Amino acid sequence: MKFLKNILRLFKSSDDKTTEMSLKISPPLQDFVRNEMLPGLNISENYFWASLQNILNKFSKINEELLDKRKYLQNKIDNWHIDRRNKEFDIKEYKNFLFEIGYLYPRSENFSINTWDVDPEIRKIAGPQLVVPVMNARFALNAANARWGSLYDALYGTDIISEDNGATREGGYNPIRGNKVIEFSKNFLDETIPLENGTYQDVTNFEFVDSELLVTLKDNSKTTLTNKDKYIGYMDKGEGAYGLLFKNNNLHFEIEIDRSHPVGQDDLAGIKDILMESAITTIQDCEDSVAAVDAEDKIIVYRNWLGLMKGDLKRSFDKSGKFITRELSEDRKYLLKDGKMILLPGRSLMLVRNVGHLMKNPAIKDQNDNEIPEGIMDAFFTSCIAIHDIIGNGKYKNSKTKSIYIVKPKMHGPEEVQFSCDLFSEIENVFKLPKNTIKIGIMDEERRTTLNLKECIEVAKDRVIFINTGFLDRTGDEIHTSMEAGPMVTKAEMKNQKWIQAYENWNVDVGLETGFKGKAQIGKGMWPMPDEMLEMYKTKTIHPKSGANCAWVPSPTAAVIHSIHYHQINVQSEQEKILERENANLNDLLDIPLLTSNSLTNEEINDELENNAQGILGYVVRWVDQGIGCSKVPDINNVGLMEDRATCRISSQHISNWLHHGLCSEEQVIEIMKKMAKVVDEQNKNDVNYKNMAPSFDGIAFKAACDLAIKGKDQPSGYTEPILHEMRLKRK
Repeated sequence: MKFLKNILRLFKSSDDKTTEMSLKISPPLQDFVRNEMLPGLNISENYFWASLQNILNKFSKINEELLDKRKYLQNKIDNWHIDRRNKEFDIKEYKNFLFEIGYLYPRSENFSINTWDVDPEIRKIAGPQLVVPVMNARFALNAANARWGSLYDALYGTDIISEDNGATREGGYNPIRGNKVIEFSKNFLDETIPLENGTYQDVTNFEFVDSELLVTLKDNSKTTLTNKDKYIGYMDKGEGAYGLLFKNNNLHFEIEIDRSHPVGQDDLAGIKDILMESAITTIQDCEDSVAAVDAEDKIIVYRNWLGLMKGDLKRSFDKSGKFITRELSEDRKYLLKDGKMILLPGRSLMLVRNVGHLMKNPAIKDQNDNEIPEGIMDAFFTSCIAIHDIIGNGKYKNSKTKSIYIVKPKMHGPEEVQFSCDLFSEIENVFKLPKNTIKIGIMDEERRTTLNLKECIEVAKDRVIFINTGFLDRTGDEIHTSMEAGPMVTKAEMKNQKWIQAYENWNVDVGLETGFKGKAQIGKGMWPMPDEMLEMYKTKTIHPKSGANCAWVPSPTAAVIHSIHYHQINVQSEQEKILERENANLNDLLDIPLLTSNSLTNEEINDELENNAQGILGYVVRWVDQGIGCSKVPDINNVGLMEDRATCRISSQHISNWLHHGLCSEEQVIEIMKKMAKVVDEQNKNDVNYKNMAPSFDGIAFKAACDLAIKGKDQPSGYTEPILHEMRLKRK
């Protein structure tokens, strides 16, 4: 890569302070900033780069010190376990040790968060949350537009509706299946907006009398809603078509009436569809779901985020022989019962997830030719881009409160959260933004953050808007932190361990204890099987019942299905109940998920290794060879799973742990990798861009997968990024 060297150049900033510049900036990135990012902002190019350098001068060393502390603490914990190997585990001794070394913080006194100027999508509305790679413009647009989705389409196209008795999905429209969809949907209406008399199966007409909704049944009797307040308003769509807007548990849905539509014309009431308010918020991701390793990649990331903030992002593509252009959806206009107009957002409220503190990026180098911390770079760039939204440069408004929402992953404890808050404060000063404009979402996915979650929230109490749980990354760190304690249980058994049950409850308990109710999001993790919607529908009620007011889903369709749960369950009521329960226990959180001696057969060990190896290979080969950071990857049983770096982290750490403790050998791992490489090759045989790993097994992707498993113990916090980035750069 050629770099534009600004050595010893003097830039004059907007406050008349002169700054000596020595950054080495990739020319394409500089062009992007000059020609695309800064126009429309009252920020000069010189001031932008000079300010970034000042921030790097102030924060880069602190960043390194925090990473060094991670190493220091891990070394202490490793030695503690080594010194006590074959001794009975003493939880009291262990806990005292963690306090002594500064891994555990003194417990905070009670407090409540003070975050203000937060959009209602975060404060008040409980609903699904999408996470999408912002590097893929089509996916990013689909996710932003998933604020509203068709219930009929979501049901018809998934296994929610059985294919029994002729209700198959193959071919064109199947009226037998369509009738099942309509029956399900009208049952939803009966449950959500019940009539005083009768059922929606028998509704023939809707009419308005004195601004109230009057419903006619097929026996010509008239009825109304049991709760008339749930009817909100009306949208005229022309030629006799209209929409009826309802609100339940702060979520909207619209009954679409169109008797000329192929579906509506066969319906007693003329209902053609039900539009569900679905993905209330979307995290546009710069981290785990993308493969961005250099300036070229980062420009794509930032350009798409810029397009979302300015509202002009578009993507055209061919779909089944039809050329389609996708862009952001308009807001939705309704006439209220009192005659006033209301605009409802047509798009999800967008947050942006920056990378963590660990990685650096070659897009910008300092005066010593060192790559700069990517987390600092992300914070600076994504915040600056979001100013377009704040000052109204965009076609639409994202944050109506003029806030910037940054989700920060992979932070280890309160010091690292404080670092992020200090960095955000400095960026606010640089861009002359009001204090606490930049809000922070704290991802509770590292062990030291979990154990000190209340203390993490306290240092961010004026800007925190989000905490969540993430089983996969959190398990990866659980394994890595306690690597020397012994071999860990299987991944399947991990979900039943004492610590993880405590972790899920602890996150909600601490969030409610610190005043998140009505102020911020408490989130739960991803449903990993995008094709298994029936199972999701049956089981994901656990998330709103747990007191979480948002939970991750893998697709816009899944968002529609999951939105039903928030109509069935009032999260605020659940939170009130949870406030009365006994809080999760710290001792349970510290329970290490170790195997009991001789509890696994050789066959069981081999099966687990094959499962882990196949998952690693299926993900890594796309990451390294094609730059795909997140995709649906078939597992060993050919069930499609949404894979990102978090899933890869747990699998690689698990193999590394068993390898370290002698449950398997390096030779065995390599042989299993080769065996599973053939399986993955076969699973990808229809991908024209795929490069086979077998029979040579000498490709960069195969080597990366092996290194992740065999060298996993030596990776910082067990992260996959260092190896993946290195190998992807070689592949490019």
